[in-house]
Parts: sequence; C-alpha cells; structure tokens
Amino acid sequence: MPLEQSYAWEVPSYNTTLLQQRSHDWCVVIPVINEGKRIQDLLGRMLALGVPDYADIIIADGGSSDDSLRESMLSTHRVRALLVKTGPGKLSAQLRCAYSFALEEGYRGVVTIDGNNKDDPKAIPEFIRELENGTDFVQGSRYIPGGVAERTPLIRDIAIRLIHAPMLSLFSGFRWTDTTQGFRAYSSTILRDRNIAPFRGVFNSYELLAYLSYRVPKCGYSCKEVPSTRRYPKGPVPTKISSFKGNLLVLQTLVNACLGRYNP
Repeated sequence: MPLEQSYAWEVPSYNTTLLQQRSHDWCVVIPVINEGKRIQDLLGRMLALGVPDYADIIIADGGSSDDSLRESMLSTHRVRALLVKTGPGKLSAQLRCAYSFALEEGYRGVVTIDGNNKDDPKAIPEFIRELENGTDFVQGSRYIPGGVAERTPLIRDIAIRLIHAPMLSLFSGFRWTDTTQGFRAYSSTILRDRNIAPFRGVFNSYELLAYLSYRVPKCGYSCKEVPSTRRYPKGPVPTKISSFKGNLLVLQTLVNACLGRYNP
C-alpha cells in the first residue's frame, strides 16, 4: 500500500486555476497573502533566472484581496497553477493545499519560497540538485558559509541563533542553523510518509515548518542545509508575524514540536 494511503489526508478546501500543463518533475510552491508588488517582483526575478524552464511554479494563496494575482500577470510570468484556499487556516494550511496538489500531480519534490521577495531565487537550482542527489529535506540558511543575511531584525536574529535553531538541533538530532527560514525543499517521499503525516488539521499556522525540521531527521531521512540569501528591505519589515503575540505563538509551536506533540 502506498504510504500516502495509510492515513486520511486532511486538506483545506481550495480552488484551482490551471494556467499551464505540468512540464517538469519538480515544482516551486510560493505561499502568499496580500503580497502586492512583492510577489510580482519575485516572479519577475524567477522568470529572468529561467526557473520555469526546469520547475513548475505553483502559487498557494491564502485568500488575497489586493488584486495582486491577476491571471494575466501570472500567465506572463509562466506560473503553472494558482491555488486559492477557501477553507480555514493560515500558512500551514496553505502549504497542505499546495503539497497535496503537488503529490496528486506526480511531482518528485517541492521547493518552497516565501512570496514576500526577501529570498533570492537564484538558489533554487541548488535545492533541486540536492533533491536529485537523494537529499530528502533541503533547508536554506543565511548563516552558513556562502549565505547572506541583510537587515535581519536584531531580535529575530538572536532568537533564531540562540533559541530556535539550537532547540530544534538538540531535539531532532540534526544540526540546523536557520530553522525559521521558509526557503526549503522536500522530496515527495517524506510528504507521503505516514510516520510524518503532514496532512493533518493540527498544522494551521506556523506549526508545519518547525514540525518537519524536528520530525524528518528523527525518522532517519537525509537532510542538508544550503547557502541562501535573505534580504529584508529598508523600512517596515514584510512579515505576517506580529511583534508580541505572533512571536509567542512561534515559541509555543517550537516547544510543542520539540516535545513531539505534533507526532502522528
């Protein structure tokens, strides 16, 4: 029995707009909500780098209301599919929609990059090379040699280096350096594994990112960090995490993941 049939997937309802046929074995998932010009700039950078020539692009929209995802713009930038979540949940719910779509479409693996244009998409080929070479979980890191961190908010930088990454490293058994980074890639194998089981309703907000960083190494899969660049713009920080309540939720999620509370 295929691993993905060993438990019932819990995936929020979503609407699908197909703009192109599947062309590649790999896809790039971009979660967004009201990213405005930032998502358009990111797609422009990806088009200039030729990403659509080797990976299909899938937008996972949480319900944007800013008219930033017009079909004409997406077609111009060679986006393959737009998924609009209509069910409950935030980031992790969007990712469950996109990852289930990717598996149903037969992709061998998924690269995820945030839609706020902070990450440099030039690293995407390296993520895919690692997947092709048998790595199951590829994590982008601004903190390893070759990585670049620009204007990272001080409190966030300290929290990642001294709390988030050390805790997940300790409890997962794999040394991570950049665990809040959404720029990462997964093989289809780990997404299908019933011992990981990412398609569950408990993953609604930011839980899935911390959980997979903990659970995938614990299950014996191959993990690796690759250098990436994350540049925060000058001025207001583009983030969906509020200063106090949001950071408290991230910390609570971290503790729950490290204690195995999200395990199947």
